[in-house]
Amino acid sequence: MSFNSYFSKMACIIIIPATLLCCNSKQVETKAKNDSLTATTTASVKDSSGSSTSDIGTTDNVTLYFTIADTGQNYFALREKMFVLNKALNIPIDTMNRYYNREKNEIILSENDEDDMYRGEYFPRRFPSQNLSLEYYHTYIDNSTQKNIALVTGIYETRKSADSALTILRPYAVHAFVVKAIVYEGCVH
Repeated sequence: MSFNSYFSKMACIIIIPATLLCCNSKQVETKAKNDSLTATTTASVKDSSGSSTSDIGTTDNVTLYFTIADTGQNYFALREKMFVLNKALNIPIDTMNRYYNREKNEIILSENDEDDMYRGEYFPRRFPSQNLSLEYYHTYIDNSTQKNIALVTGIYETRKSADSALTILRPYAVHAFVVKAIVYEGCVH
C-alpha cells in the first residue's frame, strides 16, 4: 500500500466522523436557538385513520383538540366575534398579555411583558383551557397561511370534550369546527 493511498484512507476515517459530529452539534445549537414558536411547527404525517397529524418525535409533544369558532385574516372582525361569544356563552377571554400591533401587523406579547425572551413577539396558547383567544392558525395546522387567525374557543385533551364544546358553540358560530393538532408543551426558554 502506497503512502498516498494509506493517507487518503486515514483522512477519510478521521474527517468523515469529525464532519458528522460538527454537523450534529450545529443542529443541536440551532435547535436550542429555535426552541420557541418553531417548535410547534411540525412535519405533517397521516395517522391510522387517514387524518393529517403532526409529529416531531419528542415526548414534549401532545395531541390536543381545538374548538375554533372561525378563521380569517381580519383580526378586528374576529375580535368582535370573540366578544360576542364571550357574552353569549360566558367563556372567559385570555389574551395572555397579547395585542394586535398595527406597525408589525401581527399579534404580539406586550413590549413590557415579564417574559423578556418573547416580549414583542407572538407566543401561542399551548395548554388545555376553556378560554377564548385569537391565535395564528398555522401554529397548530401546517396547511394554513402565516397570517390566518383562528378564533379559538377551547383547547381539550380529548376529542369527546372538544366535540361536546362544539355542540354548545355551533348555534352561535355556524363555521365552528374541531381540529386535532400535535402541540409542543415543553420548555421554550
